[in-house]
Amino acid sequence: MKAAEEGAEPPAIRRGTNLPRMGDFNESVVLDAIRRHPGGLSRVELAHATGLSAQTVSNITRRLLDRGLARESGKRNIGSGKPRTLLETVPTSRYAVGIHLDPAVITCVLVDLLGTVVAHRGRRTPSGGDTDGTVAGMAATVNGLVEESGVDAARVLGLGIAAPGPVDTAAGRVVDPPELHGWGRYPLRDRLGAATGLPALLDKDVTAAVVAERWAGTAADSRNLLFCYLGTGAGMGLVVEDTVVRGVSGNAGEIGGLVEACSTRVLVDEALSLGVLGPEYAVADPADAQPGVARLAALAAAGDSVADGVVERLGQRVGRGVCAAATLLDVDTIVFGGPVWQILAGRLRTTIEPMVARSPFVRATHPTAVLSTALGENVAAIGAASLVLDRALSAQPRSLLLA
Repeated sequence: MKAAEEGAEPPAIRRGTNLPRMGDFNESVVLDAIRRHPGGLSRVELAHATGLSAQTVSNITRRLLDRGLARESGKRNIGSGKPRTLLETVPTSRYAVGIHLDPAVITCVLVDLLGTVVAHRGRRTPSGGDTDGTVAGMAATVNGLVEESGVDAARVLGLGIAAPGPVDTAAGRVVDPPELHGWGRYPLRDRLGAATGLPALLDKDVTAAVVAERWAGTAADSRNLLFCYLGTGAGMGLVVEDTVVRGVSGNAGEIGGLVEACSTRVLVDEALSLGVLGPEYAVADPADAQPGVARLAALAAAGDSVADGVVERLGQRVGRGVCAAATLLDVDTIVFGGPVWQILAGRLRTTIEPMVARSPFVRATHPTAVLSTALGENVAAIGAASLVLDRALSAQPRSLLLA
């Protein structure tokens, strides 16, 4: 049998790399190793950690020092030998802007090389579907944030945009996301990039959030991670073997049932139907739901059994979703975040943690940590900025493949 019929499509074959790309990749590996060790690493330790030769590490660290990405930070005694010079990253050497378009609020952050927020702005998302007007306002926010921060604009690597799924990452478009009426097929990346003058990229908000966790969060050392975002909607960001899982169209983790069953609107509507909340908490616009969620949390904490039941059922729905996903992906870490999680974390963990611990596949093979993000309710915006840092500075195996 012939390997391939004449005229037939050839099988998919991974392509190779050229030496310049290998050099860039190795530089990213070294920078990433330095960044992940706040106490600093010596050149000898870098060679050991990365598997690169001492000469290669010496050449790369010289370039990093020349570009201002790293600096020598002191000495470490190793016994009778010569003290080793330590290297650390320079947080102020590079910056990135992140913006999260959520149906309730638009959040913009400026972060340094380590993902630390140095400036922040937020405002209610305009309703009515005036997409061009909203983008003009977002651009003004981005430009104002950079200008007022006093950061050298030349050090800003770019703009990351996080939006609810589904998205078309290749075209830079949002694709008719729930609760964002009028945004169907809108070229958000290109419009906002042009309006700010910054190189821009777009990704799904839960994917951005999981990138933030890998860059600057509580799970930076986990190679297999699930991030569950609870905000206006819900979704999951996924990391498998230290690689962010995006899928064919960039919409991996877009679990429709979870989004619908765990949205703030559904939560508040249930509380309204049971008489826990009064009609003043009715949700006409996504931004209206947050006060209702906060009131529900307060009532549950005060011992209102009906309110507690509403939160308990939410926890059960979320728990079933993350247990199924954690089993499917065989992760060792589950991180929760988002505005709703920030409000209800204490109560929801009492329901979700035992569900994860009882999961038969999880319990039988390995422990699974259940964590709250340390990045706060703006984790998706920080994630959007982290997309830029990750793309520009992290070791990306896909970058070794020829286009």
